[in-house]
Amino acid sequence: MFAAAVWRGEPQPVAPDRITVKTDTSLPETRGLGRIWREWPWLAIGAAAACALIGLVTLIVVETGVFDTAATTPHSPLVTWATHTTMVRSVKLRAASVTPPAPFTSLQVQAGTDIYRADCVGCHGGPATSRAPWARGLNPTPPYLLDASRHWSPPELWWIVKHGVKMTGMPGWDKSLSDGQIWDVVAFLEALPSMPPAAFAQSPPSTPAPSGHAATR
Repeated sequence: MFAAAVWRGEPQPVAPDRITVKTDTSLPETRGLGRIWREWPWLAIGAAAACALIGLVTLIVVETGVFDTAATTPHSPLVTWATHTTMVRSVKLRAASVTPPAPFTSLQVQAGTDIYRADCVGCHGGPATSRAPWARGLNPTPPYLLDASRHWSPPELWWIVKHGVKMTGMPGWDKSLSDGQIWDVVAFLEALPSMPPAAFAQSPPSTPAPSGHAATR
């Protein structure tokens, strides 16, 4: 039977042990890091040297104490840019998952005003209200928040108040304020750009709401 098939010229099956699989042995040399090393060795060496130099400089700065940590010494423009930009990007990333509540009510604004006057005005001031003298000794100096709501969304403001900001003196208020009270502060910040100084200074104490965001401590 086999001989007849061969005589008729019919194709014959190939035994599995006779199948040859070709492999690309040149892959490490022609792609990825292998190709970079072969064609641009100076680039790989330079990148490794740069990483080692950065690590060495960082270690020297840490171990020798040459970086001035005194609050009375302003940051360099580079450090100011790096820390501020990092903070902005970090807040926006983490606040993206925060769901804002329903539109704020006047009761929430009033409750937030009470909290702000009690806990925040010393650092950040208010309408026609200066910061406490000691706030000028903080580095960076706490900003006035009259237009904070124009630069940050409500979820971002809530995240900042709740978690604070490292290396700025801004504490996280999650240990002393409920989430509802933090939203009350955000309601105040949202209303702050149009709040007259007299309303901030003479605002009467708020009455706790039976439900909603104006929770008691």
